[in-house]
Amino acid sequence: MKILFVGESWVIHMIHTKGYDSFTSTKYEEGATHLLECLGEAGVEVDYMPAHMVQVKFPKTIDQLKSYDAIVLSDIGSNTFLLQNSTFYEMKVLPNALDLISEYVTGGGGLLMIGGYLSFTGIEAKANYKNTVLAEVLPVEMLDVDDRVEVPQGINPTNTKEHQIIEGIDEWPAFLGYNKLIAKDDAETLVEIQEDPFIVIGKFGQGKTACFASDCAPHWGTKEFMDWEQYQTIWVRILDYLK
Repeated sequence: MKILFVGESWVIHMIHTKGYDSFTSTKYEEGATHLLECLGEAGVEVDYMPAHMVQVKFPKTIDQLKSYDAIVLSDIGSNTFLLQNSTFYEMKVLPNALDLISEYVTGGGGLLMIGGYLSFTGIEAKANYKNTVLAEVLPVEMLDVDDRVEVPQGINPTNTKEHQIIEGIDEWPAFLGYNKLIAKDDAETLVEIQEDPFIVIGKFGQGKTACFASDCAPHWGTKEFMDWEQYQTIWVRILDYLK
């Protein structure tokens, strides 16, 4: 199995103020390291594309996308795909990357979106997938506004039905938040969190889709989740469903 995993990276620019004086520092971080290692150990081949590399590396043709069994988008907003440098600064016409993903799923590909501050509608509605073609593709309806549900006290998801993805999983670890979603009528909600959809699967065209409403890593994903004995299992099963 071969997947394209996009997102889960960021740059932090800090201002350090010490009395009268101040200086800046910058650091780059990736959030999916543990998940990608788990997938590799399970035999899943992963092409990892950090958010800033979408500008120069994201496939420009459907044939390039077809080399993957599934595409995973995690904590990366729609603007990164739609406002690439050559379009934003040079007014060049380019293929719409989200249209390519839609075409890929229609033709039989798999798509997973994992939650986060820049997934679904996202913080301050900045992820904005609600107003893109992926709103038709994904198995959920997205909110028009900031869709984050912060749960600092922690909340445990619960299964809603039997399915191969969650077989043998009776108890879930706690999460610290999630994106509030509404399952489409023709979708299946496998797991809920506070009566909201947590894992949702569906179909679009000839392909399959899935949504995981919380983070695959901190901060919404707790240390308990990261250390969970079923952590690797749940992601591999979701990807197996999509292929």
